[in-house]
Amino acid sequence: MQVSVESVGNLGRRLTLRLPSERLETRVGGRLREIARTARIKGFRPGKVPTRVIEQRFGEQVRAEVLDGLLREGFDEVVRDQELRLAGKPVIEPSEDKAEGELAYVATFEVVPDFGDLDMSKLQVVRHTAEVTEEDIDRMIDNLRQQRRSWNAVTRPAQAGDAVEVETWTELDGTRLPAEGVERGTTVLGSGGMIKAVEDALVGIEAGGEKSVQVEFPADWRVAALAGKAATVHLKAVRVSEQHLPEVDAAFIRSFGVRSGELEQFRADIRTNLERELKGALMNRLRREVGEQLVAAYADVELPPRLVETEARALLAQQVDQARRSGRDPGEVPADAHLGFMETARKRVLVGLLVGEVARRNQLKLDPARLNEHLRLIASTYEQPEQVIELYRNDPQLMSGLQNRVMEEQVIDWIAERAQHTEKQLTFQEAITP
Repeated sequence: MQVSVESVGNLGRRLTLRLPSERLETRVGGRLREIARTARIKGFRPGKVPTRVIEQRFGEQVRAEVLDGLLREGFDEVVRDQELRLAGKPVIEPSEDKAEGELAYVATFEVVPDFGDLDMSKLQVVRHTAEVTEEDIDRMIDNLRQQRRSWNAVTRPAQAGDAVEVETWTELDGTRLPAEGVERGTTVLGSGGMIKAVEDALVGIEAGGEKSVQVEFPADWRVAALAGKAATVHLKAVRVSEQHLPEVDAAFIRSFGVRSGELEQFRADIRTNLERELKGALMNRLRREVGEQLVAAYADVELPPRLVETEARALLAQQVDQARRSGRDPGEVPADAHLGFMETARKRVLVGLLVGEVARRNQLKLDPARLNEHLRLIASTYEQPEQVIELYRNDPQLMSGLQNRVMEEQVIDWIAERAQHTEKQLTFQEAITP
């Protein structure tokens, strides 16, 4: 196979691969003969299927597989021989510039930039610390009780913490919204479920009571006619209910999967879950800290443009998907919408390449113990952990994603340990707040 490499800009490369058509056909023929020996096709005895039938049935697939293998062999050999470090996947396409009896393909790709000196001791990183306290466990139990709360109707005036079912209609410059009927909703006073002025007006109201209140609507209000305007909102309380929180008894505890129903075990399980959440939150903070420092220190490094654009398009696709999942219609996405994500994409690509380069230069390897610990933590959030562990071990794509995530954390820790760092103590609530 003949191979030539040329530079396209500072980081782009174009690699041309040429091979005789005969070489491809020889390998294809050999592979088809192997298939013919074992192929089971209706109407023919095993090993007696005519060559033309094998060719018709398997020829196209085998030819594509063999060609892909040959191109990969040639490409990988050049990458090894010239010690090229790829940034992203290559794009391989047929070339029209070929001689008779020859196949020619062009692979375009980008390489990792030269980062020069990688002295992590120049970075200044804030390492946040926190711990789970008994008060945090109490707060979580209160949250769980809130999730299981029930509501009882009352005849007294509404107060903070009560749920008020309310009918509303709005008057703006003599126009009634909605034109007919009312809107119905329920809010827990003090929760921010409705505009503050409305919730404040509902304090002290009884079922059947009516009030009117002046409201300044936000500029991004869901009703365009009211957005950014002041209007009169007419309120009628339909029902006032007070909350009833369940007791933390054996039945309540068992409902969360603690078979013993014992409070001590319940608190221990909650602590384990909170500590797992805290560990992830602290790592995310450290990842951001190190990432920001790397971006600042290597901001002038030229990055592979195609890789940055690919990342920007991926960020756009993620946002569109999230919008659809939340029930919002993103509408028609402009062809250049990804440009709004280019700066974020550039930072992510820069950090990703630097993390990989730090690992390569310092020969950092994936820690199997850390990988297993991470896998056990993921599995522990499911009812049948062993099945989850087995799923990961049998799915190369899932396991590869986990390995990459764990390796990234290892490198982030390695960088932080060698950087100039200070510690900042946070409460649990502060630590888990993005």
